Amino acid sequence: MDNTARLWDVETGHCLHTLIGHSAEIVSLNFDTHGRHIITGSFDHTVKLWDTRNGKVVHTMSGHTGEISSTEFNYSSDIFVSGSIDGTCKIWDVSSGRCVHTLGGHNDEILDVAFNATGSKLVTASADGTSRLFDAVKGDCQYTLTGHDGEISKVTFNPQGTRIMTAGCDKTVRLWDTETGECAQLLEGHTDEIFSCAFNYEGDTVITGSKDNTCRIWKC
Repeated sequence: MDNTARLWDVETGHCLHTLIGHSAEIVSLNFDTHGRHIITGSFDHTVKLWDTRNGKVVHTMSGHTGEISSTEFNYSSDIFVSGSIDGTCKIWDVSSGRCVHTLGGHNDEILDVAFNATGSKLVTASADGTSRLFDAVKGDCQYTLTGHDGEISKVTFNPQGTRIMTAGCDKTVRLWDTETGECAQLLEGHTDEIFSCAFNYEGDTVITGSKDNTCRIWKC
């Protein structure tokens, strides 16, 4: 592994910039909504913010004590979140690179993080078998989503922000009500771990991908 990311022109196939700076493999990366910045999360315990116009580092965010597992911008792209093997996630200010909140409560690795569409809420997925729903502005935990038997590998909001979907190694997907923190629906049928899931735009259909070599489409 060369510990770099590359920015490509999709029309020409040419490499525009090679993003050099991490000292270990990069496992997560995201564009902001406007395409002006990229964040990269690395096993070197840092997150870097890059300018897409020149490929230069804008900020290097340090503070995690374990490898970075996941990253995501909010929709307005003024903050982003990093999840770590250290069991915490951190919310960072894009303009200053400063940590705004450190969100704890899990007793094992954080494997995935996601904002809702407005950026007002944030959800985490952990190897401890729970997800936690946070107020992204205040940094307060609103609900702990408990029900999976084993680690949760993927988490996402529906576009309307009314449901959270979690997928785990227990071969199930659960849909949660964001207002109450209660499980609203249990989706069973896969025969192995589920590593990927997504809502359609209307939020009434989901797709799941599993280690059992199948995808399933569900009405919810």
